[in-house]
Amino acid sequence: MSRVLIAGLFHETHTFLDGTTPLSEFQVLRGAEMLACAGDSSPLGGVLECAQEFDWEVVVTVDYRAQPSAMVEDVVIESFWAELEQQARPALAGGIAAIYLVLHGAMVSESFPDVEGEILERLRALPGAADLPLFGVFDLHANFTLRMARLANCLVAYRENPHTDGREMAQYAAHLLQLSLISGQVPRMMWRWAGIVWPPTGTGTAVAPMKSLEAQARLLEQQPGICAANVVGGFSFADTPDTGVSFVLAGTGPDAELEQGLDRLCELATSMRELGDAVDPPVDEVLSTLTPPPQGLTVLVEPSDNIGGGAPGDGTGLLRAFLRHSLANAAVAINDPAAVAKLQGLNLGERTTLSIGGKGSRLDAGPLDLEVELVSRQSGRFELEDKHSHLASMCGDVFDMGDCAVVRHEGVTILLSSVKTPPFDLGQWRSQGIEPTRLSFIGVKAAVAHRRAYDGIAARMLWVDTPGPCSSNLSQLPYKHLKL
Repeated sequence: MSRVLIAGLFHETHTFLDGTTPLSEFQVLRGAEMLACAGDSSPLGGVLECAQEFDWEVVVTVDYRAQPSAMVEDVVIESFWAELEQQARPALAGGIAAIYLVLHGAMVSESFPDVEGEILERLRALPGAADLPLFGVFDLHANFTLRMARLANCLVAYRENPHTDGREMAQYAAHLLQLSLISGQVPRMMWRWAGIVWPPTGTGTAVAPMKSLEAQARLLEQQPGICAANVVGGFSFADTPDTGVSFVLAGTGPDAELEQGLDRLCELATSMRELGDAVDPPVDEVLSTLTPPPQGLTVLVEPSDNIGGGAPGDGTGLLRAFLRHSLANAAVAINDPAAVAKLQGLNLGERTTLSIGGKGSRLDAGPLDLEVELVSRQSGRFELEDKHSHLASMCGDVFDMGDCAVVRHEGVTILLSSVKTPPFDLGQWRSQGIEPTRLSFIGVKAAVAHRRAYDGIAARMLWVDTPGPCSSNLSQLPYKHLKL
């Protein structure tokens, strides 16, 4: 029986957002709470299931995770480390065979531009940890660093965007660790930065360039000395020296073979650089082409308020455009706990003037005052319909939108939530009594990750540009630390 220490740290940090992300925004699991995730749809659930299969003696420590948001306060890092160190020191003293980490890879705090690298370095400095096999899983949108590569043996990235394979890749990394424990062969990692930054809209794996890069990576994994070939799309909304596209190979083969593999991936990425530079057309330009309304459901995608990229999810740009163009049978979700609270004393069917959205980003036009009818008001907790979705990779089987209310203004239905909700599962709508397939228009605050949910019901899907912090036009961002 092998003793394996497991920890998790998961946050995608948008450093251009106003404010910071405090410790109170993080969900923290400890000990038995972590073990309870075994078998669920999350990456942590996946590796714990493998631990049972491999008969590992698991030493669970702590797992911190929060939705994508602004710069993380240093107290979060120090709190996480204090808990991890407290658990890890006695475990290492008693004998540990390996370490397994569930990471994101694009976490930035006030003092640490490379949080994951910092944690890895502190771990390696603990007595008994310097030479242990260190494996794990991380998000395709990491901003991977040379420091991370040097301090870990085999970290495996998700290979799909939308992230339908987070749990699967966590299990793949666990299988590689088990093989290493059995054989005694421990891989090492080699890293290469491509010198390219693509917006999230350019990193979908269903099309080039990412589709082609992933195909090349799978070919590399057929070589005997390479056990994991990672295509890292990067997270463009973080201002760090290593932001952007990179490649990481883990293997036991000669350095020259790993270097050649990195060369091939970098050359391919450079040849397709322009394919990843996605820029979205103005929303009014797109909506003007939809008169008269086309048949079937039209999904209008608003990357600038992409919740999965850290945006507040309360932008009014798309809602304002819906009203300007008099769209009927349309719906949009807005994160606005204050608006939900103001509806608490209202009876269903009553009307009131409500200030909606526009509170989370200075780039937005601000709150929109509308006369609305209250349609419903209920809890926002729902079970995911798709346990392999991008959302499942973040939260497991259940998501809680907090208190919710549905209101209607003219032809537009507005789902108001108290917790910003990445639009990656149709249960978001159905849990509130809204059937998305019966709508003519839906506004989605996402970039690519929504496609797993919406591709199957949309007659057409159109990307639009509105004011917001996650615009695909990266030339608007005031980078200071990026090496480009």
